[in-house]
Amino acid sequence: MRKLVHSFVMICILLFPISIYGEAKDEMRVHFINVGQGDSILIQTPQDKTILIDGGRPEAGKKVVSYLEKLHIKKIDLLVATHPDYDHIGGLVKVMRAVEVKQILDTGKIHFTKAFARYVNEIRKQGIPTSIAKESQNIIVDPEVKIKVLNAHRKNKNNNESSIALQVSYEDIDFLLMSDVEIEQEEKLLKKYQLESEIIKVAHHGSDTSTSFKFLHAVKPQVAILTYSVKNDYGHPVERVIENLDRVDADVYSTAVYGDVVITTDGEDFLVLPDRSPLDNIREKPA
Repeated sequence: MRKLVHSFVMICILLFPISIYGEAKDEMRVHFINVGQGDSILIQTPQDKTILIDGGRPEAGKKVVSYLEKLHIKKIDLLVATHPDYDHIGGLVKVMRAVEVKQILDTGKIHFTKAFARYVNEIRKQGIPTSIAKESQNIIVDPEVKIKVLNAHRKNKNNNESSIALQVSYEDIDFLLMSDVEIEQEEKLLKKYQLESEIIKVAHHGSDTSTSFKFLHAVKPQVAILTYSVKNDYGHPVERVIENLDRVDADVYSTAVYGDVVITTDGEDFLVLPDRSPLDNIREKPA
């Protein structure tokens, strides 16, 4: 039986303010923040810990900070910089200046760009404790939430290949957060881990470098999140990726179409809460 509770249930919640889960349970919320062409994911754990994964491009930092402020978040318990591309770490400088960051998990991959230099300098300036991710590492931020590093930096790997990929699990509900890993890494993960997950953040914004059918067939996602901008120069997402997601019967939510997408779960079921409907993007042409 599929665990997905579709977003249209929101209407029922508004009309009938009764918990869809029956007896109230602690919830985990995973926010896929719409930062345009880039990634930024916020996790609020059942024990009120906060994890921020990436911060989008430099200009997206303001949006991420505003998003945190609206949720009254003044502290990040763990900040994960999945890899040093500027569409992932660029906005983190503004985040570090706006809220307290307790610790950082980084790839250890060096990148000679202004965005990376600003990111490193801010960490040094504030003296934020930083550790390097290791493959198969278990991360404990909230004892109720299991976080495993599936992919990390290795020698002679490019930025995308070095991306920190995570599986985040709260009881029966699993999130597979693939950052920008490529097909070669997907093949290795298939041989090493149990990857079946209800929700997948599709790798590399739906690029042709990732998301093979073989990989998706093993994951069996019910929901797929795509992070990209409608106006991008890369052709994201490519048709092959969309077709593969359709073949595994995944419900696709993109930040380009739905805006911010929040998934809330009690560990048994989950609810997808998009910021907007695809109909909001339709505008009637003037007569």
